[in-house]
Amino acid sequence: MGKKSDAEHSVSAVFKAGAVSLAFMIIGYQAALFIHRASVVRILANRDRPDTVYLWRELPPAASETAGAEKPVAAPERTDPPAASVARVARNPDPDTRSVYERLAPRHVENFFFDPNTVSVEDLQRLGFSERQAQSIDNYRRKGGRFRRSGDFASSYVVADSVFRRLEPYIRIPKIDINRADSAAFETLPGIGPYYAARMVAYRQELGGYSYPEQLMDIYRFDEEKYRGLADLITCSPPPAFRLWELPADSLRLHPYIRRLQTARAIVLFRDNSPRESWSVEALAAAGILPDSTAAKLLRCRIAPAITDSAAPVP
Repeated sequence: MGKKSDAEHSVSAVFKAGAVSLAFMIIGYQAALFIHRASVVRILANRDRPDTVYLWRELPPAASETAGAEKPVAAPERTDPPAASVARVARNPDPDTRSVYERLAPRHVENFFFDPNTVSVEDLQRLGFSERQAQSIDNYRRKGGRFRRSGDFASSYVVADSVFRRLEPYIRIPKIDINRADSAAFETLPGIGPYYAARMVAYRQELGGYSYPEQLMDIYRFDEEKYRGLADLITCSPPPAFRLWELPADSLRLHPYIRRLQTARAIVLFRDNSPRESWSVEALAAAGILPDSTAAKLLRCRIAPAITDSAAPVP
């Protein structure tokens, strides 16, 4: 027999390639058929307990649709609700599926007054934050972070602009009462460290209580710039009245606006030699006992009124 020609070799190679391709097609078809049958069995086995159920809830008609209508107009029949919302209910999902549901399922959002420095993680979630976002805010506070102003809360990376616009009217951050706060509370104010916090407490004791917030600027190096940086964060409750017209000279001299024993004795001498109806801070300044600048500060202080003879208790 003679050798095969090139044409015969080419036909043989094509035949072999076709046979191999046919074999792969048969195997692929059988695999696809097996997967299809397995899927059908799984669907039929779980048709009575689906993973997800979609519930339609019809919404009430808008007021504009019913206002002024004398008679209800019959709406044409339709198979789907005119307005509805969809709620997804998961039945026994696996952990991964549950996490997806929790992330995508709509949450009921509430609005109520809150202090971002003390609100609980649970209440943050009621306000619309996810569990992870609420925990992030709480972690910031646990590390010493504080929201001094509502704008500080807005700058948090987990607070979206739209969320802040909704919550801003409900943010309530209590101001620090300079007549009741301790050193630790003062240190939370911007620009106030341990030194100034201690001086603020000490100066309050010397005054017998702050009568107005600007008295903080009497403290050494507590300038106007530092005061403006915290003025909107503080308040001043009424202090005990300063008994200018009753205290002896040794007690008067302890007040920061009097200081000198000579000035204190001059006040007592003025009281002893002037009628009670003429006792006033302006009169002390007119008599040269107090400088005008000191008198201006003392006029803003809460001073107990002078007890006149008619108001004096009967022995």
